[in-house]
Amino acid sequence: MIAALVVSAAPAQAHGTTLPVVLSAGHVDVIEVEYEDGELELAVHDDTVEPGVHRHHEDVIFVVKPQAKTTVPGDPAFGFLGTAGSRVWVLPQVENEDLLYAGIATEELEEGVFEGDSLDLTVQQLISAPSSGQVAIYTEDLFGQPTVLANSRDGLPDVVDLPVGDHLHANWAFSKAGVYLLKVKASATLAGTTTVVESDSVFLRFVVLP
Repeated sequence: MIAALVVSAAPAQAHGTTLPVVLSAGHVDVIEVEYEDGELELAVHDDTVEPGVHRHHEDVIFVVKPQAKTTVPGDPAFGFLGTAGSRVWVLPQVENEDLLYAGIATEELEEGVFEGDSLDLTVQQLISAPSSGQVAIYTEDLFGQPTVLANSRDGLPDVVDLPVGDHLHANWAFSKAGVYLLKVKASATLAGTTTVVESDSVFLRFVVLP
């Protein structure tokens, strides 16, 4: 079952490799934004190896292990995840050594390059998912109250405002076991201009294990 899910999530042709890298625990920036030679680029920064390495998204499968399985809280503020008490798999924003610690990084971006020292990360589309499966990305404050960054349940695209020079950790929630393919891109306006630069879209592949 596990092998079948991973194989089904594998890209048709990995970037210069024969098999994708499967990441299931440890720190990884599932999206790292870089700006080089006038172009925005998105990559995976894999810190599960020492030293950390950059990878192409088409070379990586992110695994959400069974230990991520929990239930939707009874607090109505979490209704965006589904019915209270229903199952949900969550990669948490607080590090758990048994699970992927999934970050979004803009640390390589310098101040003064983009208008407002910020950029937009657009979660464009949930390309594929198990039947009626949904994805949500959200943070929780010190009081445990959520702020939703993106949620396929009420429709995509959603836009996340990211400051430059930052490192964001959020909760990544999946409503069902199976394979998810999430399409994202980044864009920003160059400081002092109306020129918008955009990255190519990339595809995040998650395998959620039952």
